Amino acid sequence: MSSAEARPGAAGLVVLAGMATLGLTDNFVPYLTAEGSLWQFHLIRGIMALALLGAIAAMGFGRLRPKRWGAVLGRSAFTAGAMLIYFGCLAIMPIGVVVAGLFTSPMFVLLIKVVFQGGRVGALRWSAVLIGFFGAVLVIRPDPAALDPVAFLPIAAGMLYAIGAVATRSWCEGEGTLALTAGFFIMLMLFGVLGLLILPAGGPEGHGGFALRGWVTQTPELLLWTGVQAVGSLIGIGLVFRAYQIGEAGHVAVFEYSLLVFASFWAWMLWGQQVTASALVGMALIAFAGAVIALRSETPLPLRATRLPE
Repeated sequence: MSSAEARPGAAGLVVLAGMATLGLTDNFVPYLTAEGSLWQFHLIRGIMALALLGAIAAMGFGRLRPKRWGAVLGRSAFTAGAMLIYFGCLAIMPIGVVVAGLFTSPMFVLLIKVVFQGGRVGALRWSAVLIGFFGAVLVIRPDPAALDPVAFLPIAAGMLYAIGAVATRSWCEGEGTLALTAGFFIMLMLFGVLGLLILPAGGPEGHGGFALRGWVTQTPELLLWTGVQAVGSLIGIGLVFRAYQIGEAGHVAVFEYSLLVFASFWAWMLWGQQVTASALVGMALIAFAGAVIALRSETPLPLRATRLPE
């Protein structure tokens, strides 16, 4: 997109609306975690999302069938794995911490390009990577005396998301947005079925049992919040898609880091979650590092959305 065609102001407002929507709907997940099942949530949400995507395709806004099933499902395994970890962590960690971990993904993309694809990175972006990972350490604050591997799960989600992003560009050239989004939800549904087959029905009580429960009785409340999350996610991601269509990719990617602010704000309003001073500094460093990488990259990595190179 040329600078004459780009509408930076409109793109910024659209992506901010998308991030505000995602920040709000992700904060509804705790309504599900006390009694629901992570695996059942992804199965049912996937069915709802595919129904909505089917309606969109029926209206002529794309096609669900991919050109290469293997490539799309292979790429989807990484992005779905990232979101599986992301939503599982929302049950036991502050949302700001989880989002910050996911937002380390541009740094992993840079590392993957250098290590596995022979890419060259200048001193500025290397510095951004170091700053970003230092910020991640401030956010998770690992205690050497009582090291809990669970604290690193959001960063693992960021790494898987980065692999999926690289796979999108390497394996899925020419695939449509609807096909990639459908593949993503299909893979999450498969993960959901696998979890339901492995884990026993019921399971531990409380929010901490969200990822450890198999099949649970679906109440109207659980179905309501699952549906709200499905619709909200598609609306938020759709707004992000639109922002990339009307704005320069690097500048839109910078605005995506507003999700850290929106998610933390809604967590404070709805759940009384507070972010420590060190975590706030860490989030700021992660956002700064991601912004530098986005502005210095030819094809910035969209977060929580699927965008192919132009």
